[in-house]
Order: sequence, then structure tokens, then C-alpha cells
Amino acid sequence: MKRLILTGWGGGSELTRSGLAEIVIPFHFRFEWGPLPRAEKLSAYFAAYTTDLGPADHWSDWVRWPRGAKGRKLSLAEFCEPYDEIELWFAATPRDQLQLVWLLDHLSSCPALGQKLGLRVLDSDLMFSPDYDFAKAEPHIPVAAVGAEEFEIAKLAWSAYRAPTPEACIDLLHRDLSALLMLRPALLELLAELPSPLTGLGATEMRFLEMLDWYANTNALFHLRSLRRTDVFGESELGYLLEGLALGPKPAVAGLGDELRTIDIDDLGARHRVYLRSRLSLTEFGKAVLAHREDFSGYNPIDRWWGGTHLTNDRLWRYSSVLTKP
Repeated sequence: MKRLILTGWGGGSELTRSGLAEIVIPFHFRFEWGPLPRAEKLSAYFAAYTTDLGPADHWSDWVRWPRGAKGRKLSLAEFCEPYDEIELWFAATPRDQLQLVWLLDHLSSCPALGQKLGLRVLDSDLMFSPDYDFAKAEPHIPVAAVGAEEFEIAKLAWSAYRAPTPEACIDLLHRDLSALLMLRPALLELLAELPSPLTGLGATEMRFLEMLDWYANTNALFHLRSLRRTDVFGESELGYLLEGLALGPKPAVAGLGDELRTIDIDDLGARHRVYLRSRLSLTEFGKAVLAHREDFSGYNPIDRWWGGTHLTNDRLWRYSSVLTKP
């Protein structure tokens, strides 16, 4: 039996070393931050390779190819055809669940592959542990069949997340999403990152303010996930959120290195060094925001993306238990 594994952001290298499949294909797009890639770019990623593509714009560019392996220039669907089993290994994190619905949305147009697909959903942390023994754990991770219901939910979820407002995602919560077991909690985590009606900040930003009562360094804010209790963003995105809190016209956080204003946004090494030597604290305004007495967005610019929704001060969709229109 020839076996192929398609997996999310964190599982590629570990699963490749596990020897559980002839080929492991990880997917690198991160949909939880910034504007979503254009539909044409995503289509080209799955299609047959062309010379017009950049060095990391095709699914095959992210594969650790065994010696003598063929098929690098095929479309993903064509490459998958010879395999007897195609397993989807994805974590419960919002990042992986977004990748999963995007992938299933694409595979729904490839009916010949449907009978071969199986889905394994891993605990949130397992995909990121370099010493995790996938081969040992495999028998204990159930495989769910992927059929019409899974494809339908994935297509609805991907379309809703790409929409220009979050309303379709709210509507999706009123549906039965149990076919994709971890999609509902992932959507709720993502929705919690929309600005609050009271503070204008998302869940991660508010947890930063709360943690600064106890911690003064970015290492704690970025890496103590069990205390932060949010798991939507990676370290670079967490840095951008912190900079928004600290470097605006009316900062909620003091002590973050001012030189970040002039360091190129893609120079992650230089930015990381500034984060490490910064000693942070709440400003009086930050304390007022934390106490829900002030709205951060009333004094500072907001300009970021939530899926297909562009959040700005004039177009600030807010969410608590219900969605509030701008």
C-alpha cells in the first residue's frame, strides 16, 4: 500500500522523519495574519508547475524529496492519484484548521481522490514537538473518513473566512460543524481576536496587558502559551501586535525599543534582539484599557486583516458574545 501524508505548518519535518509514508507534503500558507493570498496564487500553488512561479510558490517546493522521486512538476491532484492511502494530519490549532479547510476546499473538486482520504486531528501541541514519536502514537490517533459532509463544511468555512466581513463566520457557528471536529473551537479562537466592543483590542492583545502585571519581558508574553491562553498567532505576529500596543500615538505598553520604528519589518533577527532586551510595563492608559475604562482604538490607528476583513478605525468589526458592525 502506497501512503501519502498531507499535513499542516508544524508537522512536515517530524512526519517525514517518522517513515510513516513514502512522501510527506506540508503546506506553508499562514492565513491567520495579513491579507489573504490572491485566489490566483492559491490556485497556481496546487496546479502543475510553471516557470512563472517563484521559488516557494508551488506545493512541491516544500517537500523533502527522496532520492529518485518523480512528479515534482505535477499538480497536487495528479501527484496524489497513484497513492492508495492519502492521510491528512492536522493539529487542532486555528492555523492548521484554516489550512485544512483550504485544502479540503481544493480536494473537493478531485472526486477520484475522495475514497482514499482519511483525516487525523492531533492535539494542538504535538505538531510542534521535535521529539514527538509519531510512529508510536499513530495507532492511538483515530482516522476519520472524509466525505461529502466534510467537504461541504470545509467549503463553507473557507468561503466564510475569505468574505469581506466576519458575518458569514458567525452564521457558520449556527450550523452543525461536527464533521470537522476542531473547526468550531478554532473559529471561536479566531473570532476572539476581533476587537472587543469595550477595549478595541483582541484576545491576545488583552492577555498581553494582563500578563504585564506579572512579567516584564517578551519571552514570557510570546512563549508562555498556557498562561497567555491564546494560540492563534506565531512569534512574528505576536511581535507586531505588541508593537501596535507600544508604539502608537497613545501607548498602552511602555519599554519596547523605539528603534523598532526604523527596522525593516522583514528583518526578524534584528527585531527579535530588540524584543529580548526590552523591559515592558503598562502605561496609565494601558491600565485604563485593561480595566475597560478606555477604548484603545479611539486613540490609535488600527490597520490589520482578519481573514478577508480589513479592520480599520472606520471599519472596525467588533466581537464579544455577538458581532458588532462598524
